Amino acid sequence: MPRLIDRIHQVELGNLTQFTQLCHDLNLPYFLMGGSLLGAIRHQGFIPWDDDVDVGLLRADYDRFIDQAPAALVGTHYFLQTPASDKNYALSYAKLLDRNTYIEEKNNVNNARKGIFIDIFPLDRIPTDTAAQREQLGKFQLLNTRLLLQLRYHLVDNPLRKLQSPLNGEQLAAATELKVQREALMTRYQADTQLPQVKNLASQYAYDKEIYDVAELTDLISVPFEQLTVRVPRNYDKILQRLYGDYQTLPPESQRTEKHLERVIMDNQVFTE
Repeated sequence: MPRLIDRIHQVELGNLTQFTQLCHDLNLPYFLMGGSLLGAIRHQGFIPWDDDVDVGLLRADYDRFIDQAPAALVGTHYFLQTPASDKNYALSYAKLLDRNTYIEEKNNVNNARKGIFIDIFPLDRIPTDTAAQREQLGKFQLLNTRLLLQLRYHLVDNPLRKLQSPLNGEQLAAATELKVQREALMTRYQADTQLPQVKNLASQYAYDKEIYDVAELTDLISVPFEQLTVRVPRNYDKILQRLYGDYQTLPPESQRTEKHLERVIMDNQVFTE
């Protein structure tokens, strides 16, 4: 009997296949990030206990993907979830969902659409001045928090939540305005092509760990990932050292746990472990 994590990986591999095919068809350079980059280099695929996939595109390429991918997904069982395509979705980046699945996440209860997903992050130009960096990040985090509250994201479920009325038009319009403000903040420095660095502003890592030189993310190579071939920065060794230090050493067994998903429905069955 396959483990839950193995079932998740098989679906995510389909999501990743669809994503990489779209990028190929649209001539958009993408790259693996974070734990997925680590998995590609250390395991030639998934980290065995990691239950998500992270990919990135530079902002201009990301915007083209968001604009053009939905038409290419018509007739498939995939849904491109963005702040615009899902009115109840509060996050600042996109997800590619498998619509034939349903998930419940750990410490994340909300009314956005659900399905096994991969994360698709935009990489935005950032200022070189550290005070300006702090100001941008602080405002970004504040807008994120306001959106999570406005769209009723919770750490734990509450039986009373199901009794709440859906958000009305005025409340959804307020959330949409916050989303517009957040994206304007994220792309504030995009027009200044002299700025040499970009960042995933939604990063879970410390600020400095996921800053990249633009040149790092435009010099890509192909590596194996399970049965796929994917694109990663040629400078992956330095990137992974920044993120994880000695990244070839496995963490203690006590830390090898799934982070995100605790319940999955697929093939008309419920899986919890």
